[in-house]
Amino acid sequence: MSARTTDGLWGRIENASLRTAGVYVALYGTAILFLVPYLWMISLSLKPRSAMFSRVPHWIPSNPTLQWYQYVLSESPIVQWTINTFLIAGITTLLVLFFDSLIAFSLTRLEWPGRKFVLSVIIASFMVPAYVNIVPLYTLVSDLGLISNYAGVILPLTAGPLGVFLLVQFFRDFPDELEEAARLDGFSTFKIYSRLMLPMMKSPLTALALFTFVSSWNQFLWPLIVLQSEGSYTLPIGLVTLSSSQVFQPGLMMAATFIASLPLFVVFLLLQDHLINAIQIQGTKG
Repeated sequence: MSARTTDGLWGRIENASLRTAGVYVALYGTAILFLVPYLWMISLSLKPRSAMFSRVPHWIPSNPTLQWYQYVLSESPIVQWTINTFLIAGITTLLVLFFDSLIAFSLTRLEWPGRKFVLSVIIASFMVPAYVNIVPLYTLVSDLGLISNYAGVILPLTAGPLGVFLLVQFFRDFPDELEEAARLDGFSTFKIYSRLMLPMMKSPLTALALFTFVSSWNQFLWPLIVLQSEGSYTLPIGLVTLSSSQVFQPGLMMAATFIASLPLFVVFLLLQDHLINAIQIQGTKG
């Protein structure tokens, strides 16, 4: 190998290494920017009242304290709000996974008249703002006697089109050969759905579960309309009630916000691998 060839090879390796290093620097820099508000939130939640309004901001409190966390946990029903929110988000997620997977399966793997029209209507419903449906939904929920009932919050949240739209893409790409082989082995339609397709859709279903859980956890307006007692509030509503006092207490709000966001952070860490796999699968097939 000549000296010119060797120099060219090393030059390409160095350029590739520099590009890779630049990509990592940009990604880590962006991640740090996203972390800055959370780090400041934690810092404020650990500061005593005397250091809260200091003219010189300090990221690391000189005298850290847990008084705000103690106050939130003892003087507010935040534990009950967390249980309420987890209950609503969990049940909504399970219902969405069950019904949306059945709908997506029927729209892509079964032959019946009008299925393309139904899919078009579901996709077109994305163009309808959610606020347009509030008055009709409230009237329907009220007529059913579901005001101040968790079912009145859960059922409308279950009827979103996002889950069907996401799962249709994956069910449509499922190999026809596997389905035909299963039918030759005597599998019924429901058995193909439950025993063959669902286990192979673990990553898409987990990604949908994550999206649905986070969306249900952060719902504010609809639970505020339906739930009318403080004991049944969800965390987003409860945080607003904490901030409605006459005295502004940033430490109290930051401590409550950190407690409210911690479960979502844990859920994301547990499910992030499946989310990445779902994006990679759809990217390679699309």
